[in-house]
Amino acid sequence: MIDPITSMAYSMASNKGVYALLLGSGISRSAEVPTGWDITLELVKRLSKIQKDDCGSDPANWFKQKYGKEANYSELLDQLAKTPSERSGVLREFFEPSPDEIERGAKIPTKAHRSIAALVSKGYVKVIITTNFDRLIETALKDIGIIPVVLSNPDSIDGAPPLIFNNCTIIKVNGDYLDTRIRNTYSELANYEGPIDLLLDRIFDDFGLIICGWSAKWDIALKKALERARNHRFTTYWADIVDLDEPAKSLSELRKAVVIPITDADNFFSELSVQGEQFCSIWR
Repeated sequence: MIDPITSMAYSMASNKGVYALLLGSGISRSAEVPTGWDITLELVKRLSKIQKDDCGSDPANWFKQKYGKEANYSELLDQLAKTPSERSGVLREFFEPSPDEIERGAKIPTKAHRSIAALVSKGYVKVIITTNFDRLIETALKDIGIIPVVLSNPDSIDGAPPLIFNNCTIIKVNGDYLDTRIRNTYSELANYEGPIDLLLDRIFDDFGLIICGWSAKWDIALKKALERARNHRFTTYWADIVDLDEPAKSLSELRKAVVIPITDADNFFSELSVQGEQFCSIWR
């Protein structure tokens, strides 16, 4: 039987630009980049210290007990940093590497990000959907001379050129770390604004998908967008290091996805990039 990565690479090479990537936090985890919830919990810890209290090993529960509601990223950030400049300073430490972190390879593009950039440079991928707040994909692309169109809120979508006119479009459905409108609470992740939903509907109807590093557990609105898609013109491939659990399993069945077990995102995208180039060279 043909290896599924080989099959996927062949399809990508023969149908350049028809596959979109859907990437979750698993892509950036090896770079030691925190998720939105990780940041929320750290902000709760800092708030408890300011109040000379001890949040213990469960900051989320401490916050709920003390304030009677779930911890909210935006509200916490507003309490701890009052101006946009102060908020920007707070967030930079979570996403921008210190000299020590750069030395050990943290918070910089990983092998997966570099391989994704290579796929874009060869025309295999033009659309990337990500739930991540970081800018590692953008950095990997810029390092090879590609400036992507980045859409991270409804305003940016309204003014964006059509997808077909861009070398690469990155849709950051949960926002960007320098924009305080990022999503991380359950209610924030439950629904998207109209322009985001319309864009996702078009992509999920028209493109094939390669999903990696995404569990589908928290991004409710993104899950609903996948469920709405009726046309499956191209295959969906779902790569993960573990067996898919609900709701990812149900989504993969709905999309009739080819599920690919992988060791990690770095090796997966590296192999995909290498094999895609091999197929392309045969047809030159």
